[in-house]
Amino acid sequence: MKKYNLLIGGSAGQGMDTLAHNIEKLLQRSGYHLFSNKDYESRVRGGHNFTQIRFGTEVVTSHSNDLDLIIALNTETIEVHKERLLEVGTILCDETILSSEKGVISLPIVKSAREAGDAKTQTIVAFGIFVKLFDLDLDLAKKVIASTLKPEILSMNEKALDLGYSLIDKSFEIEKPESVIRMMINGNQAIGLGALAGGVTFYAAYPMTPSTSIMTYLASKQAESDVVVEQAEDEIAAINMALGASYAGIRAMTGTSGGGFSLMTETLGLSGIAELPLVIVNVQRPGPATGLPTRTEQSDLSFILTASHGEIPRMVLAVRNVEDAFYQTTRALNIADKYQIPVIILNDQYLADANQTIKPFDLSKVTIERNLTTLDADTDEIYNRYQFTENGISPRIIPGKVKGQVVLIDSDEHDQSGHIIEDAETRIKMMQKRMNKLEMLKEILMEPSYFGVEKPEILLVGWGSTEGNLKEAVEELIKNGKQVGALVFGDIYPLPTKLLEQYLGIASTVINVEQNYTGQLAKLIRQETGIKMDKSLLKYDGRQIAPHEIVDFVGREVR
Repeated sequence: MKKYNLLIGGSAGQGMDTLAHNIEKLLQRSGYHLFSNKDYESRVRGGHNFTQIRFGTEVVTSHSNDLDLIIALNTETIEVHKERLLEVGTILCDETILSSEKGVISLPIVKSAREAGDAKTQTIVAFGIFVKLFDLDLDLAKKVIASTLKPEILSMNEKALDLGYSLIDKSFEIEKPESVIRMMINGNQAIGLGALAGGVTFYAAYPMTPSTSIMTYLASKQAESDVVVEQAEDEIAAINMALGASYAGIRAMTGTSGGGFSLMTETLGLSGIAELPLVIVNVQRPGPATGLPTRTEQSDLSFILTASHGEIPRMVLAVRNVEDAFYQTTRALNIADKYQIPVIILNDQYLADANQTIKPFDLSKVTIERNLTTLDADTDEIYNRYQFTENGISPRIIPGKVKGQVVLIDSDEHDQSGHIIEDAETRIKMMQKRMNKLEMLKEILMEPSYFGVEKPEILLVGWGSTEGNLKEAVEELIKNGKQVGALVFGDIYPLPTKLLEQYLGIASTVINVEQNYTGQLAKLIRQETGIKMDKSLLKYDGRQIAPHEIVDFVGREVR
């Protein structure tokens, strides 16, 4: 069935987010599948921003560059995106925007908004036009706006909605969906919700786009949950607060983006040598330095694999879709506690801000595993925080919970009790104890997701947020007669290799697809396995790769 692709464009401050939110909520409550993504500049007002909403009666996993409908709040939107409009597509704009482009329908949107009582209701007028174009339920649309507006302005906005609905006739044919309850959530919200489900009670962070929405989401839940959210003065303070909470026995997290993670690296090393559990979320954006602060990229992987001076055990996970973001976060918290290591979750702006409709999370799949040790208060045994054990994981108690026992930790190299040492023998034992955790982590690795034909001639390899785009590209390539499949990694370090080696024994051409300049996953794969990719499709302009770009590349490069 056809999936429609809508773009809403204009300047910051024109109300695009409000219009997009209303459309998304209406589609979700109507039972449609949707996927939306944002493209915005780093400014409060002005510039060119847009939101794309793709929807239909079948699951939608990515955006598309082909547009069925453009709602242009300014002339620039038409000029920038007119080439993307399909032959039968439509451009909606106000009558004051003069354009001779094919498909343009100029309507008295602002005039109708003033008639309703306030020119600011123009986005509600546009919402009414959208409702009519797709023959959606007007009463349900009124319920959507009623859920967000104050009672004193509701009547005026309902009038604006009715006026917009009356300006146009139905133009698009779309199948009616099943009446199924689906939630709509973006990647960062899913991480926040996963943190709550996973037992987080302390989150410290400093605002940094595009990671900030994790903090704001958790802060909005403080009144109805046990979580405490602290906005720190900087990223160094944030990670140290989180690590201090971890030492005190609190399940804690912090989050940032690339520049903030750079500031956190010394404390990341402290987490490793002190063997304190910690989960850090890095929502990637293009660097270096400030880079493109509101765009997307997958360029922090190589840095994160070795961040911190010296060598520490760590686990690196990447979230592949909004559902995965929820479950990987709960899993990361358990892994951090069980192995007493830092776990880094990689997200990026594309998925962080992308809304997607999914089935409700299955909380029966969520467990909270703390791995804390209980000691008898009357024991004569002296507690050793870094005791050598058979599996290398030392017993962990909460400070102050066992009378007479001290939980001694140190950032210097130390002995089993936590006292500073200088001798070579103890240093060797402690390093082996800590680094052996990497071998234990290999036992719990999740293999990459695979989709495609059983015996692919062409194997695409990606990670994280490229999953949905790769999935759709594979479907299209198979329709075109290609024998193709894709592996998309979620667990990245330690690197799972079973499925990779299996499909490499079948495919004749292997292509890595990444959102960075140097092919960072491909480098890791070569480093860990000796396997070299045959070709690379790398995108680093700050915009997410689209399925058709992958399809075009394969068609052009593989004969």
